[in-house]
Amino acid sequence: MKILVIVLLIIVSLVAAAFGFIYWQNSQTPELGHTDGLLTPLSGNPNGVSTQTADEAALILPWQFKADQATTMQSIKDALADYDGAETEIVREDADYLRVVFVTPTMRFRDDAEFYLNADTREVHFRSASRAGKSDLGLNRQRYERLTELYLR
Repeated sequence: MKILVIVLLIIVSLVAAAFGFIYWQNSQTPELGHTDGLLTPLSGNPNGVSTQTADEAALILPWQFKADQATTMQSIKDALADYDGAETEIVREDADYLRVVFVTPTMRFRDDAEFYLNADTREVHFRSASRAGKSDLGLNRQRYERLTELYLR
């Protein structure tokens, strides 16, 4: 009986430590942005997507500009306002860059997303990655696909 209690205490301790680590990861704000038109590279974990990655599994297509840069930015913000998959907070907004944090409703996981509007190519580059965990079970790709639908309407 005593061994069973010890084993249960070890299991509970390991589960608590795992949740503590995930909570810590989720609270860390990564340094993001763009340099010379390039967004921050993905970490290599299968928990994000980007228009600017060599990883085929994480690669997505950029969006084309609307009429001009200001209209494009407004269309992105409209898509974000209509997105109902998570709470959305705009963290930084410049004329050619938008950074947002998505917070999932149940577990309150934070995912960082960026939009870079390249005026030369008239493309919107996108990056979205989860802060916590190794895998996102495809959530960032699903988010990109839903935002694409909202952006194109």
